[in-house]
Amino acid sequence: MSFDTNVTLPDPATDRGAFRAHARKWLAENLPSTLQADSLDFKYPSLDEARVWEAAMHKAGLWGMTWPKEYGGHGLTLREHLAVNKEVGAVLMPESVGSIGKELAGPVIMAVGTEAQKNHFLPNILTMSHMWCQGFSEPEAGSDLARLRTRAVQQEDGSWRINGQKIWTSGAAKADYCLLLTRTGTVADKHRGMLMFAVPMNTPGIRVVNIKSIDGKDSFAEVFFDDVVVADDARLGAPDEGWSAAIRVLSIERATNRMYRPWRFEAELKFLVKALKSDPELAVKLEDADVQKRIGQIVTEIDGLKGLIERAVDQMMGGAPIGARGSLSKLSWSETHQSFMGFAYEMISTVTPLNSPLAQRAKKHFTTAYLFARAETIYAGTSEVQCDIIAQRILNLPTELKA
Repeated sequence: MSFDTNVTLPDPATDRGAFRAHARKWLAENLPSTLQADSLDFKYPSLDEARVWEAAMHKAGLWGMTWPKEYGGHGLTLREHLAVNKEVGAVLMPESVGSIGKELAGPVIMAVGTEAQKNHFLPNILTMSHMWCQGFSEPEAGSDLARLRTRAVQQEDGSWRINGQKIWTSGAAKADYCLLLTRTGTVADKHRGMLMFAVPMNTPGIRVVNIKSIDGKDSFAEVFFDDVVVADDARLGAPDEGWSAAIRVLSIERATNRMYRPWRFEAELKFLVKALKSDPELAVKLEDADVQKRIGQIVTEIDGLKGLIERAVDQMMGGAPIGARGSLSKLSWSETHQSFMGFAYEMISTVTPLNSPLAQRAKKHFTTAYLFARAETIYAGTSEVQCDIIAQRILNLPTELKA
């Protein structure tokens, strides 16, 4: 695959709509039909193909919009980030294979990393030269990171010896580095004494065991750290900075990453309706009053999520901290999409090889999406955790309600 990366980016200060128009035009001219889930030509890209595509997107100005230019970014604002995300969401391309690096590791390194770490890691993340995984969750510490047990002990020579286990580590088998959260003390220390590292995945003592997910893919893994020794320059931030850095990561993940989601949900809904209309046997489903009502509810929920994201960008551009608003967004998109995918799967579950080719393509897409959506209310913080954060930090409800 080859793409046009010799582009001149527009100046958003001159025309606020120029960057979105640029993204729309570039995607229309460069995104192959093989990467569009609503095309009969679609096929899942290999890892190398995905990396080439995402590197081209970066060069064209569609990744790393808000990262500083000195670290390979484009030095723009969240407004341009959102503008591009609207166009990325409108086309049903595969999810990023480098999202952990671009959405989690990168922001942490920019926040607490040394200048040497920034210069080394950040450009390589955007060019897709380095792949990352996130080592946060553990068998006894999923959404509750205060129970984390993986331990890092500093040696006399300044290096760190790490022992522990991580689970549900997305992309561990293909990663070059792990954004690893450890503790330097005991579990009783809770939020104190946590430390984050950028650990090369080829370090002796690291063992990756793939976990097959419900859709049949090896998306997740257990990662074991047995006497893994890393140099002190792998440390990200101070020994007591791990918890605050982890919270910063999760806030960023929930509030600013993948802002394209409601526009992608909208594209999926259009695909579902188009696929049903493509076959007379299936088209009659759209005449049902209950189906029409449910589609109307989905449109309303998507529009509400759009407004939530656009308002959050306005507030953050005005200087407001991310705070708990990320939990509002995460709760909204995950519950909305999980419910929508349940409806979509119900609509296309009766598709057979006798139905239209587009309906068969839709069945493959929505079956996979439905299965993956079962985890959307769990990863990046469960819905229960999000509700708890909203209750305490936005609604200021008491932690204990009296009878």
